[in-house]
Amino acid sequence: MTRALPDADEVVVRLSEALLVDGLADARWLLHDALRAGARRIVVDLSGVPSLSSPALASFLSAHRICRARGGALALRGADRRTRDMLARTGLWRVLEVQVSGGASRPR
Repeated sequence: MTRALPDADEVVVRLSEALLVDGLADARWLLHDALRAGARRIVVDLSGVPSLSSPALASFLSAHRICRARGGALALRGADRRTRDMLARTGLWRVLEVQVSGGASRPR
């Protein structure tokens, strides 16, 4: 599910386990739709996702590059500990904004 905020430049994409059960196609379409709508900033809400795969992170990076070219960014919200550990191991926490709780960003 995608929800545009009052600021049309920012879109929240909520992912769920059910959405990802058949692979990443649906999630990629949600990101694609947000980018086609002109979003400069995308917040991916992961609170309904127990774990992420490497291809999912690659999709986020691709969307992040487009957002950066527009002067924005892609942020991950509600990532579980396992996902945050994977971001730390790969160094992607330095690239992607990770919002821990209450929308606060983890320092980079």
